[in-house]
Parts: sequence; structure tokens; C-alpha cells
Amino acid sequence: MAQTQILEREVSFAGPACTITAHCAEPADGAPCAAVIVVQEWWGLNPNIKEITRRFAREGYVAVAPDLYSRQGHKVATDPNTAAQLMGGLKMEDGIADLKAALGWIAAQKRTHGVKVGITGYCMGGSYAMLLPCESRQIAASAPFYGEIPSDEKIAQLGCPIFYAYGENDGWIQRKDVDRLAADLKKFNKRGEVKIYPGCSHGFFNDTRPDVYNAAAAKDAWARTLDLFAKNLKG
Repeated sequence: MAQTQILEREVSFAGPACTITAHCAEPADGAPCAAVIVVQEWWGLNPNIKEITRRFAREGYVAVAPDLYSRQGHKVATDPNTAAQLMGGLKMEDGIADLKAALGWIAAQKRTHGVKVGITGYCMGGSYAMLLPCESRQIAASAPFYGEIPSDEKIAQLGCPIFYAYGENDGWIQRKDVDRLAADLKKFNKRGEVKIYPGCSHGFFNDTRPDVYNAAAAKDAWARTLDLFAKNLKG
């Protein structure tokens, strides 16, 4: 049942290279509950990502969106050129290290100590949401949206069930790689679903971008994400 009252706060914690800030949204009742890490698009920790944390909080999760541009001064982009520069300035291994620091912060909080943790991400964040559960057994479920597909060797190490969302007309992520992911899930006997949305472009879940947003596909992908998390985080 969706929560009507939520709390929001900005938090910070030590990372391997700097202090990492994050936006946290959670149910107001204070009861222990599962956590979800929300990983930003290449734009940064912008209002759209913060709104997604609110949506998860209303569904009964402590939602944490770490600022993966903390190393670059907590910048937020509004144009593609700046976003590309910021994303290019973040090494994948550094982003993973900062997400692991976020996992440590979640584990240290009284409310979320010992709970199950899921991850989701979009665009750049989808790449991290796909890779982190291949490198950390602390992730219990993952819902990457149109992110880069790791190597077969990495996918063989996937430690949790996933829901991977992809738009048929995505101009960034190659369809052959998405098909490889689907094949690898079967090959390595991993639990997961790859959903390809007809007629959709990269970024179709982002309702602040009318040029790519697809309401029907976004609604379906959200429902599938919530179903994955309910089955694997709340049980």
C-alpha cells in the first residue's frame, strides 16, 4: 500500500575520494524497511531523480540517490554537452566505489541495518545498476533502465534477479548487447527479465522530457520494477 506521508533529507557520508552527498526519501512512520538505491542519469542528481526517490518512498522503501558527481563538485547539467563532460569525467570504477560507500551508509543506519537493498538507475545510472550486482552480493534485486551491458564474464557473476528495460529505438545502447544480456541470463542460469518496449527511445521513463517520454511504457516498467522489488526485498 502506498504511503501518504514521506520524509526527505540531504545526507552525506565518507567516500573513497571525497564526501558523497545523497538525497534520501523515506516513509514517515519510521519503521524498518527495505532500501533502494536510485542512480542518476548523466544529467546528475537533478529534480527528476529526487522525484523518483519520493515515488519509492511512497511505496514503502528508504530511497537513496547518491550524487555520483560528488567528485566533480556536485554539478548538475541541463544540456547534453555538459552532461557528456560530467559523465566522461567519472570513471566506472570510481562510480562503483562510491555506490559501495552508499551501501555502507545504508547498512549503518538504524532503520536500514540488515535490510535487503535493491538498485535501479537510468541511462548512465542504468549502467551502474547493471554492473554493481555483478560486483557486490549486497544487492538483492536490480532494475536497470537502458544502461550499458557488462561483459559475459561479469554477467556470469550476477548475484540477484534483474528487470532490464530497453526502448526498441534506443540510439545509445545497442540491441545486440541487449540480446546478449537475455542470452546470458539463460546461459548462466540467472533470474531476470529483459523487456523491450516497441517504439520507445532512450530515456523513455523520464517524464520531464516530452521528446522521449512514453507514458504507457513508463507505467509498465514502473509496475514491473515494483513487482521485482516487492518479491525480492520485502519478503
